[in-house]
Amino acid sequence: MTETYTPECDYNMQAPNFELKGVDQNLHTLQSCRGPKATLIMFICNHCPYVQSILEQLVVEVSVLQKKGVGCVAINSNDYHSYPEDSFDNMQKISKKLGFSFPYLLDDTQSIAHSFKSVCTPDFFGFDENLRLQYRGRFDDRKMTKQMSANSSEMFKGMIEIVRTGIGPAKQIPSVGCSIKWR
Repeated sequence: MTETYTPECDYNMQAPNFELKGVDQNLHTLQSCRGPKATLIMFICNHCPYVQSILEQLVVEVSVLQKKGVGCVAINSNDYHSYPEDSFDNMQKISKKLGFSFPYLLDDTQSIAHSFKSVCTPDFFGFDENLRLQYRGRFDDRKMTKQMSANSSEMFKGMIEIVRTGIGPAKQIPSVGCSIKWR
């Protein structure tokens, strides 16, 4: 496992378009996933211990964000041939097991991860209502330990600030996680 940190937020970067298959077997696009007030795009996977440590709280917080007008979507860009835990079948299983209320999409070609300049899992991109980047930070400071304190993560607070003001927090700490498993 290679620990990787995300770059600083590239404020106002326009969200790249995508069209990807979800675990629900439907195609999802940036437009179909965007929210009226903000959009959260999360690069996650199934096998990363950093992702595993936040998933339960993430599911809870995302459901609250959705009620506040935030469109939320998760994308798995890992090479599932080398990391079979990240296969589409396993994505469907984890999505069902944890009750994802958001689309979980497979970036089979890894082109979407490249277009976002995503580097690790988890990697969070919070966009304003005009799909301009306002948040690129960590979920919280837990590393790989499990803890639960719903609606308290830095990511959650950052997205709420975007909903309220249209601008992300001035202080953002880069996310840390496993590097994306490139082909």
